[in-house]
Amino acid sequence: MENYHISIEGEDKGNITLSFSGYVSLENLNTMMSEIHSVFEEKHPSELTLDLARVEYMDSAGALLLIEIENEAKMKSIPFTLIHMSEKEKGIMNLLDLDALKAQPLITEKQHPGIIGRIGKASLSIFSDLGSIISFTGELIWDTVFALRHPFSIRWGEVLLYMKRVGVDGLPILGLISFLLGLIMAFMSSLQLKQLGANVYVASLVSIAMVRELGPIMTAIVVAGRSGSAFAAEIGTMKVNEEVDALITMSFNPIKFLAIPKVFAAMFVVPLLTLFADIFAIVGGMVVGVLGLNLTLHTYVQQTFKALDLFNMIAGIIKSVVFGIVIAGIGCQRGFQVRGGAEEVGVATTSAVVSALFLIIVIDSVFAIILYYI
Repeated sequence: MENYHISIEGEDKGNITLSFSGYVSLENLNTMMSEIHSVFEEKHPSELTLDLARVEYMDSAGALLLIEIENEAKMKSIPFTLIHMSEKEKGIMNLLDLDALKAQPLITEKQHPGIIGRIGKASLSIFSDLGSIISFTGELIWDTVFALRHPFSIRWGEVLLYMKRVGVDGLPILGLISFLLGLIMAFMSSLQLKQLGANVYVASLVSIAMVRELGPIMTAIVVAGRSGSAFAAEIGTMKVNEEVDALITMSFNPIKFLAIPKVFAAMFVVPLLTLFADIFAIVGGMVVGVLGLNLTLHTYVQQTFKALDLFNMIAGIIKSVVFGIVIAGIGCQRGFQVRGGAEEVGVATTSAVVSALFLIIVIDSVFAIILYYI
């Protein structure tokens, strides 16, 4: 922080002169403003003069400070005078748009809203976000229907590229997580089933839980963390670099050009990843069943196929398709929302993952109710 000093003269008579020296700049703005406010509150000047004779440097923020002091003096009906201002400092003052400053002062005190204000602000933010999601969803559905009616308009090369990124590149980590999850489920359930002599039902428990519930959810969580965030960051960076604006200028529809390939890729690949996750989890449970519960490989496989039915498998696949569409869609929507710089890209990336996880849980709850009644 640069050095500055404010000396006060004429306190006894009420005709106060403030002599500035050093740097009147942005770095010192807040501390200088607080000192000036204390002069108004404690000294109660009948007349105020600012002496700039010993000012070494002043930038536009310092000029704003002088205007703010003048405005406050006028509000309190205190005569105000600026003296010993150099030509350079006058030039800086002349650069400011005084009419705009009168309409909206730039130097204001921070206000901390109460609990009611915060609730209202959060509610408005939620409704605004919900409106933008609904609007984007409508555009995405419209463009998806158009793409299905005109398949040659789809960038299939990009679809294949994103299928590799979402599917093939994500398979190792998903396989490891699913294998360990199946192993843990089998081990923990065996501790209870052993007491009843029902070790053989470990296979049924692992297979049903994974195929119907945990497989689609775990796959969706991994894809949201890997690919949903990547979609948001990619489109958000393009927004920052004005590449999306360039596409619009060249008469390209950004949703058709950027979002549709990602949505199609996720819709095709997430169900396949779910099947692989189910298989790896069943294999993890099989390791515990064969090595820890003295079950034969044939017995474990037979119990697994006996527990599974076509309804549970189809339900898991349908969930996965919906999860894939939601993850890709919310990732693209958050990316298109970016306004600003790199910080906003990070915010959009985080928001894409959090929103996707929330929607995954909500949708899975809806599916649970529907499938129960079916």
